[in-house]
Amino acid sequence: MADKRVIIKEGVEHSGIFKFSDFYEFAFRWLKEEDFGVIEEKYKEKVNGNARDIVVEWRADKPISDYFKFEMPIKMEIQGLVDVEVEIDDKKKKMNKGAIKVELKGVMIQDPESKWSSSPIYQFMRDRYNKYVINKRIDEQETKLKDYLRDFKEELKAFLELQGRRK
Repeated sequence: MADKRVIIKEGVEHSGIFKFSDFYEFAFRWLKEEDFGVIEEKYKEKVNGNARDIVVEWRADKPISDYFKFEMPIKMEIQGLVDVEVEIDDKKKKMNKGAIKVELKGVMIQDPESKWSSSPIYQFMRDRYNKYVINKRIDEQETKLKDYLRDFKEELKAFLELQGRRK
């Protein structure tokens, strides 16, 4: 069985004006540009009058080597999303107003194919290999995963802040 560990948890919260479709596309494109595969596991939309509540769950993953794989479960919760019209550079533009909360997790998977889990002796060897042979490489990969997740979080925050200021 592969060894999965949550290395980091981060989040972004924003309330105000933004365009949800642009935010969705921006987040998806950023992950693709960083060579993450993205699977949308859930998209749920609930209409309350003229407002919408949306929940989106993605699982982004990136194979690093035969032995390491990064996984980022991403959950977006949008509440009270309504369509609004704003004026940007003397032009009217359709945007959205609401509250968005994004939960990010960074999960490192060692031995994603479970090659070292087929027997107790292999598991014992894997544990020794991790502890004595590649412990520095494990630390490096954890740092790399943290950097990816923090960069993604900062990009999302900057996108939302920029859209909120342009109103």
